[in-house]
Amino acid sequence: MADIGVVVRWTSAEQRFTCDGRSGSIALNAGSGDGVGPMEALAQAMAACMAADVVEILAKMRVPLSSLEVRVAGDRAPEPPRRYTALRLEWRAGVAKESEGKLRRAVELSREKYCSVMHSLRSDIQWGTEIVLV
Repeated sequence: MADIGVVVRWTSAEQRFTCDGRSGSIALNAGSGDGVGPMEALAQAMAACMAADVVEILAKMRVPLSSLEVRVAGDRAPEPPRRYTALRLEWRAGVAKESEGKLRRAVELSREKYCSVMHSLRSDIQWGTEIVLV
């Protein structure tokens, strides 16, 4: 059995999709209309994954955290595939000045070891495709 399962359904003639997973649903818009696009959702997922890691790591380090906000800015290639060529994360954390080093270490650990979203984009991922006509 797979660790995760999602179903993505096209919902209209435009580029709107409903994405259902075991724990909930989200709507994505891959076109130019309103709604979250897949690339923006990817950046959000990565930032949320890293933020969850950082919250957990800081708790284990016994660093009090009063707030956390991650702001992501990304640059994309001008031609297809319009992949991200750069991502910059700004961490705004409510921690004491003397805990800044621990915050930096928590962010580094998430990026280098723990963020499953980021590491799922590695080039060694195994892909499989099956076509079913309905």
